[in-house]
Amino acid sequence: MVLKTFGWSFAVTALGLAFAAWQWGWEAFGVVLILSILEISLSFDNAVVNAGILKKMNAFWQKIFLTIGILIAVFGMRLVFPVAIVAISAKVGPIEAIKLAMDNPERYEALVTDAHPAIAAFGGMFLLMIFLDFIFENRDIKWLGWLERPLAKLGKVDMLSVCIALIVLLGTAMTFATHAHTSTGYQDKSATVLLAGVAGLITYLVVGGLSSHFENKIEEEEEREHEEEEKALAEGKEISAVGLAGKAAFFLFLYLEVLDASFSFDGVIGAFAITNHIFWMALGLGIGAMYVRSLTVYLVRQGTLDDYVYLEHGAHYAIGALAVILLITIEHQISEFITGLVGVFLIAASFWSSIRRNKALAAAEGGDGPASGDKTEVPSGV
Repeated sequence: MVLKTFGWSFAVTALGLAFAAWQWGWEAFGVVLILSILEISLSFDNAVVNAGILKKMNAFWQKIFLTIGILIAVFGMRLVFPVAIVAISAKVGPIEAIKLAMDNPERYEALVTDAHPAIAAFGGMFLLMIFLDFIFENRDIKWLGWLERPLAKLGKVDMLSVCIALIVLLGTAMTFATHAHTSTGYQDKSATVLLAGVAGLITYLVVGGLSSHFENKIEEEEEREHEEEEKALAEGKEISAVGLAGKAAFFLFLYLEVLDASFSFDGVIGAFAITNHIFWMALGLGIGAMYVRSLTVYLVRQGTLDDYVYLEHGAHYAIGALAVILLITIEHQISEFITGLVGVFLIAASFWSSIRRNKALAAAEGGDGPASGDKTEVPSGV
């Protein structure tokens, strides 16, 4: 079952890492490996969400999402999007950006370095909003309860995430951006950072708004179907379940594509905190995206979601760490390995805490404690 589901992912991983080592050396091997692990970690909750929604869809729409949808996610968002970011921020055409990366890496590196303050501000704000919206939401299960409980209470204040993000952006523009690192030395990039940061914030709000819109459409469609079924039954008529399921599935498909795009943003933007090498980035993100598909298929076929409940928390804390690091790198250079290992450490810690929680629940099942499906909080050990 595991080999059948993850076979293509294992093959792509082996080929991608071997190609990186052969073409660029062991440094590229290490960076691609870290990017792959980071993308897989950040996309775990994406796979869980996808699996939960895909279970509601019929076999035809599941196949559409796992073929056309994955092609969009892998080749569109994780391969084309990094090129587009560099091309737009460096003010060159996409073909020229690729040619520069291949034929004149020194010039390409200079362009990316000059564009980095804008990229970091855009990505930092987008990632920061993901983290803030997560941490301010009141959740039944908490990983770091001593921190998440008071933050959940603060989260009741409307637009708190946006206010904090704007304050952080203003502070960044007045500090790091005044001595931004460029290819020709340190320059004042305050205006650029402010503009790019606001653009990142707007992008997050638009993507979030689209997700909410499609989610509301799904709920409306399900309610309408339920009402029509009841009316048909009362009148003794038959109703076309296939047609109604198709409409609901279409909205589900659109919703999943928007969700995929939002999850892709954090992986792609976060990758810029690790490396500016466009081909290393494409390899690492491509490998990670393959595992998203495999995890989704695996969870759907198994008919259950993963029991490691703190992994979602660990992924979002990693997103928050990447946001901070991106903003700091506007002025200061930080080793890409340190950046990647911060995320890996947070994911590993959340995984370890999940295992401890599962053991505690299993032990409690034998006594008078909560059942395994109970949402009662259990100490995470962190």
